Amino acid sequence: MKFVDEVRVEVHAGRGGNGCVSFRREKYVPRGGPDGGDGGKGGDVVFEATDRKQTLLDFRYKRSYRAQRGRHGQGKDKHGRSGEDLVLQVPVGTLVKDALTGEVLADLNRPGMRWTAARGGQGGRGNARFVSSTRQAPRIAEEGKEGESKDLVLELKLLADVGLVGFPNAGKSTLIAAVSAARPKIADYPFTTLVPNLGVVAYGDASPFVMADIPGLIEGAHQGAGLGIRFLRHIERTRVLVHVVDAAAVPRHDPLEPYHIIEKELLQYSKKLAHKPRLVALNKMDLVSDSRDREWLLQIYESLGHPAVAISALTRQGLDDLLKAIVEVLELTRRRAEKEDDSEPLAPLEKTPPWLVP
Repeated sequence: MKFVDEVRVEVHAGRGGNGCVSFRREKYVPRGGPDGGDGGKGGDVVFEATDRKQTLLDFRYKRSYRAQRGRHGQGKDKHGRSGEDLVLQVPVGTLVKDALTGEVLADLNRPGMRWTAARGGQGGRGNARFVSSTRQAPRIAEEGKEGESKDLVLELKLLADVGLVGFPNAGKSTLIAAVSAARPKIADYPFTTLVPNLGVVAYGDASPFVMADIPGLIEGAHQGAGLGIRFLRHIERTRVLVHVVDAAAVPRHDPLEPYHIIEKELLQYSKKLAHKPRLVALNKMDLVSDSRDREWLLQIYESLGHPAVAISALTRQGLDDLLKAIVEVLELTRRRAEKEDDSEPLAPLEKTPPWLVP
C-alpha cells in the first residue's frame, strides 16, 4: 500500500432545494390557499477519523467532493427531503488546514472524532410561508441557498509512542523489524526507507506500544534537504525519541557528531521536540571489534544524560535492554503527565532522568 501523508482537496456542501409555488386545488375548494412546501437542506461534508486507514491514498486519485443537494418542495405542503451528508473517513492523526492561509481548522486525533468541513445550504421557503393579512395568495418562493465550498489541505501526522530518528542506514528499519511485526524494506544503502513505518511492540507485562521509523535525516533536513521536512512532522506527536547511532561509523575525533547533527535538525524544526524524553541506541556494536572501544562509546553517550544502550539490531543483541529502557521511560512520562494533572503530587521517581526533572 502506497503511503500518502499530504493531499489537497476541494469540498462542496449540497445546495438547498427550492421552495414551491402551489395552491390548493380541490373540487369543492375553488379558491384554496397556497400550499407550496419548503426545499430541503443541502448535505454537509464531514471528516471522520478512523483507525482503519493509515494513509491518505484515497484522496490522491479524487480531489473534489460534493454532498447531495436538498430536494425541491412540492404542493400540498410537501417539504423537500434534506440531502445526505457526505462523510469522508481519514486516518487518525489527520490535520485539516485552510489551503490558502495554512490555518489549522481541525485536528482529528481520536477514532470516531468528526468535524464538519462545509455546511449545506438552507432550503428555500415555499409560498405557503409568505401568507399574510394583506397577501392571501402569494406567488413567490425562495430558491435554495448554495452550500459552503472550501479548498483544504489534509496532512497526516502519525500517532506513535516511540519515534526512531537517525542518519540514513543507521539501522532503524532493521531495529523496528526485529522488535515488531513491521516489515520495512531493508538494504545496505542510504535512504532505503522512503516512507514512515509503524510497528506494535510488546515487551513483558508492559502495555504494547507503537514505534515509528521515519526516513533517515541528514544535515539541513529542517530546510528540506534529503527527505527532510516532509517526514519530520511524524515524530511531533511521539512521547519518546530514540536516536539510533551507527556505532561502527562514528568519527573518532568527535563520536557525538551524529547525535548533535540530528539533534540540531530536530530543534530547528520544532522547539517542542526539545522537551521530549530521549534514548540512544548505539547500533551495529557487533562491528566494533575492540571491547575498549565499545565501553568508550557507551560512556561518552551516557554522559549526555540520556539512557544509552549498546545493541545490534541484526544479531538482536541488547534488544531486551533497549526495550526495557523504553518501557521505563514511557512509564515515567505517563506518571509525569499524571503528576501535572493531579493536585496531589506523586512520590519522587527513582532514577529520574535529567530531562524529567521540573
